Amino acid sequence: MIDQRDITIEKIKESCRSVLPITGIVLVLTLFFVPLSSGLLLSFLLGSVLIVIGMALFNIGSDVSMSQIGAHIGSKMTQSRNLLVILGLSLVLGIAITVAEPDLSVLAANASNIDRFALIVTVSVGVGFFLMLSMLRIFFKIPLRYLLVFFYLAVFVLAAFTKPDMLAVAFDAGGVTTGPMTVPFIIAMGVGVAAIRSDKNAKADSFGLVALCSIGPILAVLVLSYFYKESSAQTSNILINEFETSVSLGFGYLKAFPEYMAEVAMALLPIFVFFMLFQIISLKLKKKAMAKIIVGIVYTYAGLVLFLTGVNVGFSSLGFCLGESIGSSRFSWLAIPFAALMGWFIINAEPAVHVLNRQINEISAGAISERTMGVTLSVAIASAMGLALLRVLTGLSILYFVIPGYAIALVLAMVVSPTFTAMAFDAGGVASGPLTATFALPFAMGVCTATGGNVMTDAFGLVALVAMMPLITVQVMGAIAMFKGRKQAKTINMIDAYDNDDIIELWEVD
Repeated sequence: MIDQRDITIEKIKESCRSVLPITGIVLVLTLFFVPLSSGLLLSFLLGSVLIVIGMALFNIGSDVSMSQIGAHIGSKMTQSRNLLVILGLSLVLGIAITVAEPDLSVLAANASNIDRFALIVTVSVGVGFFLMLSMLRIFFKIPLRYLLVFFYLAVFVLAAFTKPDMLAVAFDAGGVTTGPMTVPFIIAMGVGVAAIRSDKNAKADSFGLVALCSIGPILAVLVLSYFYKESSAQTSNILINEFETSVSLGFGYLKAFPEYMAEVAMALLPIFVFFMLFQIISLKLKKKAMAKIIVGIVYTYAGLVLFLTGVNVGFSSLGFCLGESIGSSRFSWLAIPFAALMGWFIINAEPAVHVLNRQINEISAGAISERTMGVTLSVAIASAMGLALLRVLTGLSILYFVIPGYAIALVLAMVVSPTFTAMAFDAGGVASGPLTATFALPFAMGVCTATGGNVMTDAFGLVALVAMMPLITVQVMGAIAMFKGRKQAKTINMIDAYDNDDIIELWEVD
């Protein structure tokens, strides 16, 4: 049995692999190339420590609480075999789990032209509605590719008439909602519901839930833009925390803790209350299992508080100031290669990506190795980050990037195996992890502010590009695997044409 201490150490290591590469790059830049105040740098370092601890606690809590809650509810829903019950629970749970998503909280805090509460509620309803559609897809065996084509066409029709200030935020919303809170929960529910079916495609159809749930927020925010009168703000909501002494730094963090403790409590409360009601009415888990889940929720709560405090007080502040400093220099173009370098390390450090790489290696029967997939995703995310900063410096519309990008992805979806299509669109969700919203986006906002751009139209959209690129690369790898598979099948057929003695002689010749 794995010891809890070993699990905790492993989760801390995962958090360190996620945060320390970016911390190291920032330290080199600020110590030797880009001068920033020592108070801001010290605040960033303390924020990095809080994020490492917070992510570790959150991941531990998510594994033993959110994933388990999703699995138990998904399993219980399948036992009822009542479609209306499954759809109703999917809607409610999709909304509740998204409200607690930390990446969404960070995005909503940075979007200055939309009320924070209105954005979170809109995005959460979008996820809930599309989680409900995902369950219908599993029940009625609807091919994922057809749904993707239909809904992305709807996205681009709405986008053509959407206000520019809301456009990039809408596409970013699709990326941040598939974060560390939402993904384990949704996948667990999908596997449980797919278990109703006994056909050979049931397991493959359990993939793709994240893909569809990423579309919901985009459509929801686009629809909101037609009714919501946003503010005319073009700058960021990021609060730059400058501390002159270590004492003021300490009190600055202590002052922030109560705010985020209350915020996280309100976010997790609907999930906890819903689960407790479900436990009393239907689940009736044993005391030991319930105690484990409650402890997991406590871990999740503590992790989210530390994570959001570290992000908002120290991490995002330095990302914004670093971008502003580079953007205001005569070497502002250096923001593009720096962003690409960040993208390379961000994707390599994301634990969920390594899980995805193993899955693809297994499904392709080794035709696509983990190393090949890792390098491909690294190139994809580095390119996406570079393109995002190119947008910031040139002011090009997000539509110039997402329309051809999604067009290529959807054309590939008609060619490759449906399983690869589902996993490719799921990959877009796991690629846009916590560091994208907490550091990369504020960095782009800082560059945009320094160069005189419109933050809402130029800087936002970075998360969307990061979520889009894996859709192309994973499906390209899937096409390669299919080609290799056909060649291998052709070779086997040729070998089968010989008798057993000839086969032995053939291998001896080789």
